[in-house]
Amino acid sequence: MAKQRAKLVVGNWKMHGRLGSNRALLEAVAIGAGSLPEQVGVAVCVPCPYLAQAQALLAGSRVKWGSQDVSAHQGGAYTGEVAAEMVLDFGATYAIVGHSERREYHGESAEFVAVKAQRALLAGLTPIVCVGETLAQREAGETEQVVGAQLDAVLKKLADDAAKIVVAYEPVWAIGTGKSATSTEAQQVHAFLRSRLAAQGATVADVPLLYGGSVKPGNAGELFRQPDIDGGLIGGASLVDEDFLAICAAAGEVARGTVGAADATP
Repeated sequence: MAKQRAKLVVGNWKMHGRLGSNRALLEAVAIGAGSLPEQVGVAVCVPCPYLAQAQALLAGSRVKWGSQDVSAHQGGAYTGEVAAEMVLDFGATYAIVGHSERREYHGESAEFVAVKAQRALLAGLTPIVCVGETLAQREAGETEQVVGAQLDAVLKKLADDAAKIVVAYEPVWAIGTGKSATSTEAQQVHAFLRSRLAAQGATVADVPLLYGGSVKPGNAGELFRQPDIDGGLIGGASLVDEDFLAICAAAGEVARGTVGAADATP
């Protein structure tokens, strides 16, 4: 029988949260994740001020935690920056780098994102590298060119460490818009990214490929059933424990093989 790859569901809270509401959310997620099969990993990437709270409430649970960004610098006179080593001090596992909002609003280039990914790895964090195209780029038939260049910059920088990352495909036009790529559209890009990783020498099974962009309980199962989609990077739905846990449960159903043979990968 074909073997399933493990699934991974990561919540990206973006700039949301307060101590009181965070506690209720984190406690609910920690409890709910306990019933998931072992092949499903769960994590939340919280604003840096809440890393200590995440550590306190999630330590000992199935749920990992991380940051939404790290500095390209190890330390020094960089007011407002947060070093990867600082994030690690709070027991974090992951750091998101290259999210489209960072690329757009902060002018982060593919090469700059690659430096951040390297900095995260050197500190002992697993970078979740985001790639994605705008609607105009998709309509112009440039999706593979754009996401390929974004990924290639990271792979070139990391060289032999390229297999130690997570890649999240997030079409810019689907983030926070309520629109989502169809499962077929998402699968096509994920298949391209997996082939790109393989061509660069990264063992296919070593690099989880996540989809992000208006993932909801209603479409998560269909997306996660695709052979090259290993889970999701979840935005708005990660702020509602019932929705986030329902998405995690959808990943669990796929991991258990209860949603059909189409989910199996060779």
